[in-house]
Amino acid sequence: MKQKIFKEKYPIFELTFSKQESKFASVTEILDYLEQKVSEHPVATNIARFNHYQHTQSVGGEIAEDILDAQNLILCFGMQLPSADPVAVRPRSIGVTEKAEQFIVNFMEAPNPVANDTMEAWVKSLVK
Repeated sequence: MKQKIFKEKYPIFELTFSKQESKFASVTEILDYLEQKVSEHPVATNIARFNHYQHTQSVGGEIAEDILDAQNLILCFGMQLPSADPVAVRPRSIGVTEKAEQFIVNFMEAPNPVANDTMEAWVKSLVK
């Protein structure tokens, strides 16, 4: 899993792995698995799935030629609400992108280290 900065300001965690390394054959299967992980977690709550590829296509947006599918699982850990500030950075989203030979799974760094570590473990568990 690597850390990088997207657009010079957004810290993201990303894991890229080949389809041969994957425990799953599709974006949908990966999201089903991650959704199960959320439902088993004592604090996390599943909110929704968002089909980013379909949405971008429907509005005539630009999609890189090598992207076959891209969807998000939207969830929230929400263990504290000490002020209005955490509301600005919630909920969390785990993105899953499919290319011909690989999957890319990423998420923006969470301000809560426990939530971040949990999402990192879930993503790493996608690989055989």
